[in-house]
Amino acid sequence: MTRTLARRWRVLAGCVAATLALTGCTLPVFAPRTDAGAPDRAPAGPVGSAADWKPCPETARELVGRTAPDMRYDCATVAVPRDWLAAGGTAAPATAAPATGTSATPSNSATFDLALIRARSTRQRDRIGSLLINPGGPGGSGVDTAVYLSFGPAFGGLPDDVTERFDIVGFDPRGVSRSSPVECVSDANLDASFGYDPDPESQAGFDGLVALNQRIGEACADKYGDELRLFSTEQAARDMDAIRAAVGDEKLTYLGYSYGTLLGATYAQLFPRNVRALVLDGAVDPRQDSVADSESQAKGFELAFTNFTRWCAQTPSRCPIAPDARKAVTDALAKADVSPVRGRDGRTATGGWVLYAVISSLYTESGWEELAKAIDRLEGGDPTGVFTLADSYAERDADGTYSNLFDANLTINCADDEGTPDVARIRELQAQWRAKYPLFGPALATGLLTCRYWPGQRDPYPTGPATGAPPILVVGTTGDPATPYEQTPKLADMLGVGTVLTWEGEGHTAYPQTRCVTEAVDAYLVDLTVPPTGLRCPAR
Repeated sequence: MTRTLARRWRVLAGCVAATLALTGCTLPVFAPRTDAGAPDRAPAGPVGSAADWKPCPETARELVGRTAPDMRYDCATVAVPRDWLAAGGTAAPATAAPATGTSATPSNSATFDLALIRARSTRQRDRIGSLLINPGGPGGSGVDTAVYLSFGPAFGGLPDDVTERFDIVGFDPRGVSRSSPVECVSDANLDASFGYDPDPESQAGFDGLVALNQRIGEACADKYGDELRLFSTEQAARDMDAIRAAVGDEKLTYLGYSYGTLLGATYAQLFPRNVRALVLDGAVDPRQDSVADSESQAKGFELAFTNFTRWCAQTPSRCPIAPDARKAVTDALAKADVSPVRGRDGRTATGGWVLYAVISSLYTESGWEELAKAIDRLEGGDPTGVFTLADSYAERDADGTYSNLFDANLTINCADDEGTPDVARIRELQAQWRAKYPLFGPALATGLLTCRYWPGQRDPYPTGPATGAPPILVVGTTGDPATPYEQTPKLADMLGVGTVLTWEGEGHTAYPQTRCVTEAVDAYLVDLTVPPTGLRCPAR
């Protein structure tokens, strides 16, 4: 999940999403929306109390249609202060050694309720503790992700070596899905945003995009006011320490993907002595500002798209837009600007929807074939494939309703943002990045408008070493479009205790996709064995 082009992490590698194509895979790559039938959970207890777990197998059934073999599911709710820094009270870390940060326990403070799920194997032995999961986004559901990962290696989930030694604990961060969700962006404004021209060259078109972002910011300000800053990454990282204590772990073992690496890095800086092991996969460089972050993603997606076009040329039997896939996609975007095709639901496949279909497919190598088929069908007058890909990215249901993924994504990103460039500078970047990154640059430049018009105070996360923490494993993929590989060593260097593990593969995030990566990460999680310096794992 990424920061600027937010996207739910592909939960299970190698299996095209059931929401994308019914190819016989059981589990979806991108978690579906689950509004109805939320599991019954115990009432939130006082801050700092142990989690009161209640069975909730229905959560797995709602998401997947069944429970994983030999897995039991329990749910709980943990109450945390809305504002840790203003909460008052005394620090109450579960460890004997004091942490750098403090998990203050207020006596009379308003709280957020955090939803947790625990997947525990019936074959568990020599239990180490809990493995806390975050899939990224920001805005991705850790509850959903923990369910998917519980299905084991046969479905791209966690290896038995891990599930038999750890409880798999997923949580929805504050503001996300089941955890006091932020909801302030209307479905109509989301449709307008996703469908808008990704590169409005005329001043009138650009001004229209500015006005749309102003409306979004104003609506969220009207509903939440000054509370918007409370959804920051630092607040969520402090929540993680409350979760660690609530599940009874002396120290935290954590697996964070994409934005989850930023969340884990923030935790390590705040609570370095409360860390047992952190795996940060799909690393975000916390020291990048919003402009550098957006340009890095533009470069990363251009690289991934180039790799897709090469694959098309090399495997034309699977790519109906071969031999020149780049031309096919750019032609489709150009045509969408002047004569978009109308879909069955009445929407027109404008350039925005087409671009998000492309973005959606580039998160996994397994999505490339779906993109090629979608563009081919669009040329023939059928936009179904384009809308399916784009809607999976946006978490848009067939009835036009959205999950709160992007409400949370915008809120968290903008709460973290120290300083967005002014509108004139954004307009300049749009032109500059159009020349350097023609497909993705303009959209990533104009995406900066959201936080430019976002209301409320900011609460930037720390960017320093995790002094006192044990070794932290930072995993990077050389073909990652969303968190480009060059950010991996930068995050490891910033932490001061980071060890880099490199996967020479394609797509966003690496674990557990190949034996080399899986064995290295498993040994670290279970035995705290740090991989050799400079270990590089081949693509396959």
